Amino acid sequence: MTQIRSLFATRLYRAPLSEHAPAIDTAELEASCWSIAEDDEAGQAWCDENNYPGYTSYASLTDLPWRFPVFADLVAALDKHVAAFAEDLEFDLGDKALVLEDIWINILPEGGTHASHIHPHSVISGTTYVAMPGGTSALKLEDPRLGFMMAAPARRKGCREELKAFVYETPEVGDILLWESWLRHEVPPNPAAEERISVSFNYKWE
Repeated sequence: MTQIRSLFATRLYRAPLSEHAPAIDTAELEASCWSIAEDDEAGQAWCDENNYPGYTSYASLTDLPWRFPVFADLVAALDKHVAAFAEDLEFDLGDKALVLEDIWINILPEGGTHASHIHPHSVISGTTYVAMPGGTSALKLEDPRLGFMMAAPARRKGCREELKAFVYETPEVGDILLWESWLRHEVPPNPAAEERISVSFNYKWE
């Protein structure tokens, strides 16, 4: 009898951030993001020098949980979500753990975009969403096999999700998305007039 199975799954974790304590006030988190962006002259300079639209603290700040208590609470909640995802992935962590490597703010204005990329040297990456104005960009995830498909024809429109070359995930404010760090992803240009705000992070194994 014919058997067709799906192999080598790519897992995507999505949950309300509030599913694991401590509770995070997204309004306070948004206010903190704006306050940091306004004060971070080094980050502003890096964005200007690199033609980066909007603002990111990626290249300038490494101590967000120390600066604002809401970020310390956020990391405590993220730790629990990442542990749940690692359990689903059936990682054998041995005597080591997945720990936060870095965390940073992203503020994308109208037309702002994050080019397609991966997160080398990390195990799990993710984003939690602070402000998602109506019509703003989804997260675009790329099939990791895409570069190996060579002469394969395009998939039919409306094909099953696991066969798509790209999947667009539209989170809501207060959601968290997690994926393995080798998964290529991007944020297409923000078509909304208001800023799209998120906080991204990496976890490493040590």
